[in-house]
Amino acid sequence: MSDTRRRVKVYTLNEERQWDDRGTGHVSSTYVDRLKGMSLLVRAEADGSLLLESKINPNTAYQKQQDTLIVWSEAENYDLALSFQEKAGCDEIWEKICQVQGKDPSVEVTQDPIDESEEERFEEMPDTSNLIDLPSCELSKLEEIADLVTSVLSSPIRREKLSLALENEGYIKKLLQLFQTCENLENAEGLHHLYEIIRGILFLNKATLFEVMFSDECIMDVVGCLEYDPALAQPKRHREFLTKTAKFKEVIPITDSELRQKIHQTYRVQYIQDVILPTPSVFEDNFLSTLTSFIFFNKVEIVSMLQEDEKFLSEVFAQLTDESTDDDKRRELVNFFKEFCAFSQTLQPQNRDAFFKTLANLGILPALEIVMGMDDLQVRAAATDIFSYLVEFSPSMVREFVMQEAQQSDDDILLINVVIEQMICDTDPELGGAVQLMGLLRTLIDPENMLATANKTEKSEFLNFFYNHCMQVLTAPLLANTSEDKPEKDSSIGSTTGSTICPDNYQTAQLLALILELLTFCVEHHTYHIKNYIMNKDLLRRVLILMNSKHTFLALCALRFMRRIIGLKDEFYNRYIIRGNLFEPVINALLDNGTRYNLLNSAIIELFEFIRVEDIKSLTGHIVDNFYKSLESIEYVQTFKGLKTKYEQEKDRQSQKLNSVPSILRSNRFRRDARALEEDEELWFNEDEEEEGEAVVPPIEKTKAEDDFPDSYEKFMETKKAKESEDKENLPKRTSVGGFKFTFSHSASSANGANSANSKSVAAQTPPAGSNGSSSKNTSLSSTVTSTKQGSLIGLVDYPDDEEEEEEEDTSPRKRPRLGS
Repeated sequence: MSDTRRRVKVYTLNEERQWDDRGTGHVSSTYVDRLKGMSLLVRAEADGSLLLESKINPNTAYQKQQDTLIVWSEAENYDLALSFQEKAGCDEIWEKICQVQGKDPSVEVTQDPIDESEEERFEEMPDTSNLIDLPSCELSKLEEIADLVTSVLSSPIRREKLSLALENEGYIKKLLQLFQTCENLENAEGLHHLYEIIRGILFLNKATLFEVMFSDECIMDVVGCLEYDPALAQPKRHREFLTKTAKFKEVIPITDSELRQKIHQTYRVQYIQDVILPTPSVFEDNFLSTLTSFIFFNKVEIVSMLQEDEKFLSEVFAQLTDESTDDDKRRELVNFFKEFCAFSQTLQPQNRDAFFKTLANLGILPALEIVMGMDDLQVRAAATDIFSYLVEFSPSMVREFVMQEAQQSDDDILLINVVIEQMICDTDPELGGAVQLMGLLRTLIDPENMLATANKTEKSEFLNFFYNHCMQVLTAPLLANTSEDKPEKDSSIGSTTGSTICPDNYQTAQLLALILELLTFCVEHHTYHIKNYIMNKDLLRRVLILMNSKHTFLALCALRFMRRIIGLKDEFYNRYIIRGNLFEPVINALLDNGTRYNLLNSAIIELFEFIRVEDIKSLTGHIVDNFYKSLESIEYVQTFKGLKTKYEQEKDRQSQKLNSVPSILRSNRFRRDARALEEDEELWFNEDEEEEGEAVVPPIEKTKAEDDFPDSYEKFMETKKAKESEDKENLPKRTSVGGFKFTFSHSASSANGANSANSKSVAAQTPPAGSNGSSSKNTSLSSTVTSTKQGSLIGLVDYPDDEEEEEEEDTSPRKRPRLGS
């Protein structure tokens, strides 16, 4: 026997009455290798693991359907199915099952499905020991037949007996002949009885009966019987819909008659299940499980037959991408592919992989690029659905295509940019299509699904591509609607000149909210790329303009974007926020909100509470220094008082550290050189800022290691090492904060750099001071620098004295930016 005869799929019926694929065996006799004792063993194709071990119970009813299916139930609401690749394999296993149960392999059901207790079985045996005697098929007997069919539905044994009787006597075709007679005679009572009879036969849940009822000869009469529901005053017109309204469109002529018949049958049976039959009750839920299976396996057959016809698919793609194809034809082709992809979801994983790879090889992505840019809304919607199937199947396949495309095409015709433009240009007031496309974009740029691919560099390559070619398209509406050269509608944000309130248009506000949601996702997952983009475009400042929107949901989106940035606790972002004074629009929004207790109020309070709880020193100092007078009146929460307390505690700690520094480090001989070094560093930063054309905020995070410093600084350090070797202990450490300010420390952990990351300089919190006649013009303490020589630290610092600190406190405080009212 060839191995393909043993290849089989395992399905289980879930709670929603849909078949779930459990897996496929590999092409060898180990998938259904043999019946061991009273068990049926199924082993996985991939690793040989046990997919299924089913004990063959003498009372279990196995059903053979459509020549390649074996279906049975192991427990209540637990149905199983084996779908064989070849009929010969199904026949062989069926013979073995029948052999174990002592049945003739010619039967299609091995046992009666018995689930009653022994007592119930004993009580019913006299009625079911023989086949049920059916009344003669006559008009006068229709009521009796209807009562019989309805009465057996509660008993699995009697349902089975009635099914066999109906099948053996060809009874269904006789009933459908009576239907034509009743309809011709306009016999309403008879038609109502026939409705009950046909509905009851469907609920018998027998595949052999379905094959008769859904044949080309009978199916329209079955639909006709189901039109005459006694509960309706007038019969439905289902046949009229199926024959006149519903049109079968062949985008490319289908020459295979079997395939055409299968497509027609599947559509009509699906219509019966979804439209004609009432929703089954809880007690009837299992009655139509075989009908669900019938439709499922029909779809599998259709997809497989189409996929195997390479000439057909090639012709469809050729017409879809042909510029001469008219719009109506192209719309039909796109709708065909949408249905084709929907049907493919019934395939097992291996076959579904092959299906989508076939589409990719034929050029589905370039074809989608064409149709997504069309004006026809229906075509664009169908193309979006197809694109969603492809992204769901393999994001990496789509990413690989667009990166290859970027080497040959301009940015404006790249597939991802076409998708972004469709999202931006969605005409739906609720932006339904834009929401769907935004979800697909997020899947494509999600690093989580880039990690398990064979291409180890996919993440960096694709993100570089996206930020270089696509990000400007995504943010264009945001930047356009927060342009600083627009006239102001209302009050501006404090000292931010030229800013504007975003448009009041609800649809535009929704679009900006979607874009902000995607950008917030980028902040969480694209640390390096999005950081550079935010800095170069001064993006946070533009986003915070939206805090003035009359649409609260949009203001919350802008606030959420800032909250994610602060949540990273990245000093690079913190310095950007401080130097741009970007808390001002947030605090203005809080003050403008007044005493209203709403989501905006809570979200802003939570932002500041996070800063307090996490003790982000740089932001705490900035908030207290610049905004505390405006916030101190807010007493319904203790957040701002808590920030003030944190600020004062840190200020006290820094003062104590200053006082504990050994006097030898206060030597004037260090003053001039350290100040010169600070000037050199400022020049270095200024040069870097000039080189970065778009940068609004200079990239000041460049103090990671000695080799980042200017050459003059290193030469200076070399000349000082010999003189200062005796002063290695208890020296201050350079912080990672920009500006090269320093933090005093006398602990071993400080000397080793343990607290450098979050240290707050004295200069940032206290008025500057000098000592020993130093000028009061100094605004900050000079930088300290580290040099390694057997693990020691060498410092160059200015040290203020206490007298000038007192003088500085008497001067007027630094002018604080005025908050907008």
